[in-house]
Amino acid sequence: MALQNVITYILATCIPGNEKEVIQKIKELPNIVEVNGIMGKYDIFVKIQASDVTKVDSTIGKVRSVPHVTSTVSISAIYGQGGTIDYEK
Repeated sequence: MALQNVITYILATCIPGNEKEVIQKIKELPNIVEVNGIMGKYDIFVKIQASDVTKVDSTIGKVRSVPHVTSTVSISAIYGQGGTIDYEK
């Protein structure tokens, strides 16, 4: 199977009270598929999908540069283990 998309998830924290502003800025970035506020250790969930790793890396850097973002954790999806991404078209 040839990979058509690279998917990465980001869990981000931001300065309290700035969640809506951060979410709005992230929504405007390229390759963002989903962004939502969440509760718990992290404040924001982001899904990135792009045609190659360099585009994903660039988008991760842009997310990290959004004002008021204080930290991020990036989680790359692994193809070939039978998950739902193996069946996306």
